[in-house]
Amino acid sequence: MFNTPDPAISSTHRPPAAPRARDLGIPFDGTPGPLNAITDVPGVEAGFVTLTGDSPAVARTGVTAILPRGRDRAGVPCAAGIAVLNGNGELTGRSWIEESGQLQAPIAITNSHAVGAVHRGIDRWMALHHPAVAAAWMLPVVGETWDGYLNSINADIVRPEHAEAALDAASGGPLPEGNVGGGTGMNCYGFKGGTGTASREARIGDESYTVGVLLQANFGSRSELKVAGRPLGRESQAPNPMETSDWFDRELPGSRAVPGAGSVIVIVATDAPLLPDQCEALARRVPLGLARTGTTGSHFSGDIFLAFSTANEGSLASRMSETGPVVEQLSHVAWGRIDPLYAAVVEATEEAVLNALVAARDTVGRDGHASFALPHDEVRAAFAAN
Repeated sequence: MFNTPDPAISSTHRPPAAPRARDLGIPFDGTPGPLNAITDVPGVEAGFVTLTGDSPAVARTGVTAILPRGRDRAGVPCAAGIAVLNGNGELTGRSWIEESGQLQAPIAITNSHAVGAVHRGIDRWMALHHPAVAAAWMLPVVGETWDGYLNSINADIVRPEHAEAALDAASGGPLPEGNVGGGTGMNCYGFKGGTGTASREARIGDESYTVGVLLQANFGSRSELKVAGRPLGRESQAPNPMETSDWFDRELPGSRAVPGAGSVIVIVATDAPLLPDQCEALARRVPLGLARTGTTGSHFSGDIFLAFSTANEGSLASRMSETGPVVEQLSHVAWGRIDPLYAAVVEATEEAVLNALVAARDTVGRDGHASFALPHDEVRAAFAAN
C-alpha cells in the first residue's frame, strides 16, 4: 500500500537489514570509510523526502538534500568545481561555481520537472535559518534526473515544502539508498535505480583524507551493465519493460524509448584541502568510475558532476563589504600528490552506482509501468567463487 503524495516520508537512516553491494560478494578496490557513505566526510549532512502515492496522481519521486558543512554553516562557502560528460540535464548555480570556484548554498537532487519548486524551497529554508545569507543573494544548486516512466512527472507533486523538509531531515550517519529521495522513481541499466553512496580513504604522505560520493543513478542500458567486469546486464533474467515494451510509442506515437537514455547527478565531497581547479579535476574523474559499471554515455543522458572541499573554512567568501579581506590564502594538496584522491573518486563512484542498484526494490508506477531490481541471487551467484 502506497501513501498519498501529501505525507512526505523522510528517512535519514538505512535499515540495518538492507544489503549493500559488497555484502553480495562484489569485490571493490580501495578502503571505505566507517559508513561507506558521503557522510564519512566530517560535517557533511544529507536528508531525504520520499513521495509515493496513487491518488490524485501516481507519485514515485522525492528530494535529496546535501549540506556540505551541515545545517549550522549552510552559507559558509566551499571550494568547488563542476564537470560534464553529457549535457542533456540541469544543475542550477553552475555558472557561479565556474566563475568563482565557490559553492555557498545547499545542494538538492530531484526530478527533471521539479527543479523550480526545489530551488524555491531552498531559498525559503535559507531565509528562515540563515537570514543574513539570504539577505544578499543565493544561488542554490539543484540537479535533476527524469523519473517520468514511473512518476507522474507533470503533476507538480514535488513542492517547495518538500525541499525544506529534506533539508530539515539532513544529518550525518548512515544513509538510505535505492528508492529514496530524488532517486525514488529512477531507473539504471534497465533495472530499478535510485540513490547510492560510498566513500574512500586516501593517504597522501602522513595525511589521511576522506572522499565521499552520493549519486542519483538513472542512466545506462541493460546490455551495458558490468559488475566487477562481469556482464550481469546481458545475463540477467529480470524483466526489462522500460526498454522492451512499446510504452513510449503509446504516449508519443512514432517514438521509442532509447536504451541508455536518462541521467546521473554525482556529488563528490572531500575534506582534503583543494583549489577550485582541483575540485574540478576530481569531478572529471567521476566518468571513469561510471565507466567501470559499463556505461558508454548516451546522447539522451544528462551526466553532471560537482565536487567540493570542506577544508579552508572561512576562505573563498564573496561579500559586498569594504572591510573584508583584500588577500586570501588557501592551503591545498600539491598537484603532484593528488592521484590518491583521483583513485578514491573513481572507486567510490563505481561502488555508489552498485549500491543504488542493490538497494533498489521492484516498483510499479503510473499506468502500470514496472521497473525490476537487480536480482541479488544473480549477483551472489556471479561472485560465489571469490
